[in-house]
Amino acid sequence: MATKQDYYELLGVSKTATDDEMKKAYRKLAKKYHPDKNPGDKAAEEKFKLISEAYAVLSNPEKKKQYDQFGMGGFQERYSQEDIFSGFNMGDLFKDLGFGGNDIFSMFGGQRGRQTGKPGGRQQTYQNYDFGDYITREQHSPKELDLNYELEIPFMDAVKGSEKRISFATNKGPEEVNVKIPKGISTGKKLKLQGKGNIDPRTRRPGDLYIILKVGEHPVFRRNGNDLIVTKEIKLTDALLGTVTEVPSIDGPKRVTIPPGAKKVRLKGLGVPDVGDQYVEVIIDIPKKVTEKQKTLLEELRKEGL
Repeated sequence: MATKQDYYELLGVSKTATDDEMKKAYRKLAKKYHPDKNPGDKAAEEKFKLISEAYAVLSNPEKKKQYDQFGMGGFQERYSQEDIFSGFNMGDLFKDLGFGGNDIFSMFGGQRGRQTGKPGGRQQTYQNYDFGDYITREQHSPKELDLNYELEIPFMDAVKGSEKRISFATNKGPEEVNVKIPKGISTGKKLKLQGKGNIDPRTRRPGDLYIILKVGEHPVFRRNGNDLIVTKEIKLTDALLGTVTEVPSIDGPKRVTIPPGAKKVRLKGLGVPDVGDQYVEVIIDIPKKVTEKQKTLLEELRKEGL
């Protein structure tokens, strides 16, 4: 990733900024720091890279939601540079500003160090410009060099985070790596290990390794995003009068008060660490048979309107 600086600060907008406000802020900054406007200025090139990354995230509703929820650290654990710029098109933004290109890479001539002709015969060279891991992989790491590895992990490893060591085969021989599993990850998510794929026999450049996660089920807990759910069966009288009972949590058994008539009780902060809650779904145990005494008492309650 390019930076640890807050994306909103990079664009100079607030978290409540509209799409149009963010677009306007980005266009203004991009016009100022675009390499065509600052030939040979490495600081401007780096600034342009950072603001483009920020806008690529904040202009995408799903990525913005993830960034707002997890912050910079958590977001960058979940999104590779490739994921950030996937589907991000700058052509429409710049077509009226005098810059060419249909995507984020074309304005750099399609590869590092290539010279591109400009109107009037002017040449621009961006020999050392590096647009992060994604442009490197796109230009020098063909997809056939990338490897996929399916990794199944226990439910609690996905909730709390963990580290796994895996072995896999490449065209340069067997490899072993440690894989950091971020807390809160879910089935289908991918983790990218840059440079751990096959090696191009001609250029010696490596592809990447993609870890595809599958999360196992748990006998007690279910997940809804970052929240955990358990069920608790209680007696009819406890449901009507309220009760205090014990339920499992990821930190061990917890005493919980179930108010009269409650169908769900929230245990704040007991879901995915730092971001989720736990919910107790209340199930009422309706007996199939009752004693004669219980039947008499129930008849009295019915007469009382219950």
